[in-house]
Parts: sequence; C-alpha cells; structure tokens
Amino acid sequence: LMLLDKEGMLQPYAPKGLDAIKPTMRDPANPPSWVGMDVWSSAICFNTAEATKKNLPKPTSWADLTNPVYKGQITMPNPASSGTGFFDVSAWLQTMGEQGGWKYMDALHENIAQYTHSGSKPCRQSGAGEFVVGISFDFRGNDVKVKGAPVELVFPKEGLGWDIEASGIVKTTKKMDAAKKLMDWVATKEANEAYAKNFAIVAHPAVKPALAHIPADLE
Repeated sequence: LMLLDKEGMLQPYAPKGLDAIKPTMRDPANPPSWVGMDVWSSAICFNTAEATKKNLPKPTSWADLTNPVYKGQITMPNPASSGTGFFDVSAWLQTMGEQGGWKYMDALHENIAQYTHSGSKPCRQSGAGEFVVGISFDFRGNDVKVKGAPVELVFPKEGLGWDIEASGIVKTTKKMDAAKKLMDWVATKEANEAYAKNFAIVAHPAVKPALAHIPADLE
C-alpha cells in the first residue's frame, strides 16, 4: 500500500473512528492513504517428535539455526517470492547490520533444505514431520499447532520480522461510496475483534487478542 501511495494510486480517506486506531498502525498523513488492521510476525515451527528422534535441540534464537546439527532440517520462504521471507531478510539486515545480516544468511543457507514460495509452507512441512524446523509466521504456527501437529513455536530472542496488514482505497474505483463504507468498517472495534481471531496484534487498542500458542507480549 505504501508503494501504491507513492505512485499516487490511493485515495486518502479518514474513516469514522480513525481516532481510536493506534498511531503506529496507520498512515501518519491526514487524511491517511491506508489504515492498519493487524500485525503478523516471524515464528519458527519446531517439530518436537522429529527432533526427539533425531536428537536435535530446540532453538531459541536465529543464531542457533546456523548450528551444523540442523543441516538439511530447515525450510524457509524465498524472499524473492514471499512476503514472509522478505520480512525475515529485512529484519536480519536491520538487527544484525548489512554485513552481519549477509554473513548470517550465508551461514543459515548451509543448513537450508528448501526455499518455498509460500510463507505458510515451512510451518506445514514442520507440522507434517517433513523437516524439523520451518521458518514461518505466527498465525500459521498457531493454526498448525491448534490442529494437533507436534510443533512448538519459537520466537527468536534477537527480534522478529513483521508487517502490518492494512486497507486503502484505489483512486480509480467506480464504487467510491462502497469503498468508504468498507473503510469505515475496517476501523471499527467489531472488525478488529474479527482480526483478533487470527492475529495477536490488532489496530484497535481496546481489543486484546488471546491466541493459545502466541505470547501475550508479542508486540
């Protein structure tokens, strides 16, 4: 949406109830070109059953994943085709620095069995026992675990990649009134309660999501 805004493709609009939205979860312009809904973040899915068979330790950090014991046991999303992969790479470069980030990725690459086109797939693969470790995202990890897979979710201590899901209006829409009506709904507490069924961080401060396998202090 920020890219579309830069290209002049969005119609700024302040939905009713905008004042209630967290300032960090909206375009700072007034009126805003986009309004945030929820945040999704990195998570590692770790198959405890397969790890026990292979005698592999549970990782607690990104650094742990460069340990040679995990060679051929890790899958992650391809950053060229997956938003999840992109925010992982972006976060590594931001937290480790340009030089440190690329050095880390070179070391991690030695242990990667597969780069997938989907951000969900590594967690599903871990859940199915195809690989022990899947670098994925929080919603998919919680979903796979709730459905009964023997996975534990790891939120690496160095920090997580993340992204805001948001809504905006395309300037050339022929349905401007309907688009504004939808944007009004996007900013409501009711809508945020719907997002909270899947996401641990939402834009409305009065809504406190509680997902079974995601830490309450994820933010």
